[in-house]
Amino acid sequence: MKITVDEDKCCGAGQCVLVAPEVFDQRDDDGVVILLTPEPDPAEHAAVREAAAVCPAAAIAVGEGV
Repeated sequence: MKITVDEDKCCGAGQCVLVAPEVFDQRDDDGVVILLTPEPDPAEHAAVREAAAVCPAAAIAVGEGV
């Protein structure tokens, strides 16, 4: 799995951090997503998919096959 985030789309809702805090964080100044782990361990894959699904700005893209 490989994750990319579009910081320009991010609205700072923080849902990704709530769902997958090991993979996502937020900038202190504006709340924009920070990708901590672009290729997470398999144990995190379900949480990452959920984070992408609940992102109100659709700023998280998940690719398979990495």
